[in-house]
Amino acid sequence: MENSASAIAERLARDADAVCRHYLSNGRRQGRYWIVGDVRNTPGRSLYVRLTGPDSGPGAAGNWTDAANGDHGDLLDLIAQGLGHGSLGDAMEEARRFLNLPKADPPAHERQDPAPVGSPKAARRLWAMGQPISGTLAERYLVGRGLSGIRNTGALRFHPRCYYWRAHRIEDDAPETWPALLAKVTDPDGHLTGLHRTWLDPENAGKAPVDPNRKAMGQLLGNGVRFGAPDDILAAGEGLETMLSLRMALPGLPAIAALSAGHLAALVLPQGTHRLYIAVDRDPAGMAAADAIAARAEDDRIEAIRLWPAGDDFNDDLRRNGLAEMRAYLRPQLAPADVARLLVDEAP
Repeated sequence: MENSASAIAERLARDADAVCRHYLSNGRRQGRYWIVGDVRNTPGRSLYVRLTGPDSGPGAAGNWTDAANGDHGDLLDLIAQGLGHGSLGDAMEEARRFLNLPKADPPAHERQDPAPVGSPKAARRLWAMGQPISGTLAERYLVGRGLSGIRNTGALRFHPRCYYWRAHRIEDDAPETWPALLAKVTDPDGHLTGLHRTWLDPENAGKAPVDPNRKAMGQLLGNGVRFGAPDDILAAGEGLETMLSLRMALPGLPAIAALSAGHLAALVLPQGTHRLYIAVDRDPAGMAAADAIAARAEDDRIEAIRLWPAGDDFNDDLRRNGLAEMRAYLRPQLAPADVARLLVDEAP
């Protein structure tokens, strides 16, 4: 019996056209691809599914990419995300039903091959269980931090019951679950390498009363949470809220949240970057990280410009001073060539 995820994904790929017609019925075939809006069968042209190709590897049949947010995967991933299944096992059972395969025996094999805790594989599975943040507790949390109108970013998702493991839990205790904001960590090629989780309190849409209330998993070193399409200019900083605040003020500026001072210092800069804006956190670790990444950028002949907040960080500025004052404070810090480009929608 074909019980492994890879075997089922290969079977789905052999019938890629039929899979797309069933699960992505709002799309259409165009040459070697099936084109639709997204994994949830929204009409559009952002998601491309390859219908022909080898059984595995680059260019394999069944591989898909969403050009709008950079998500990609195989047809088993597509079923998991499109139908919102809560586990890989659920998605595999749905795939078996579609393929008319026998029902799986008790999933001993699946239990024998779990994703290592905290691994990129585990991060990928958790990301597949997330949902868009629009209308969720995650959106309420962001609005509470002064961050509105960012519901469509492909780097963020919401999980209503994300496991939280306490450091000193008793071994037989069941893990807690809390709602969580998920942030996708990717490498410069857009491949998911990890996740950042912010657990939330359903009572007040703030952070959950657990310590720590943020954790990362997967491979973070050199990678980050990316907002906006790559360009010749780029902003890099530490926290999610910091970089989302900067994006609200300068929506034309692509940004990366490295998630910590140490990871900011080690961030791998994308090829083609000519000017790097560094969002400085006003604390010793933040300023040291800004110095480190600036030195690396200049070694690579990338112009480095530090952006200083009025307060501790740019989310602090946004909440205390408002968007208009924040943009006015940023204007003289920008390269003259970028002022019109980045402040084109500035209110008079």
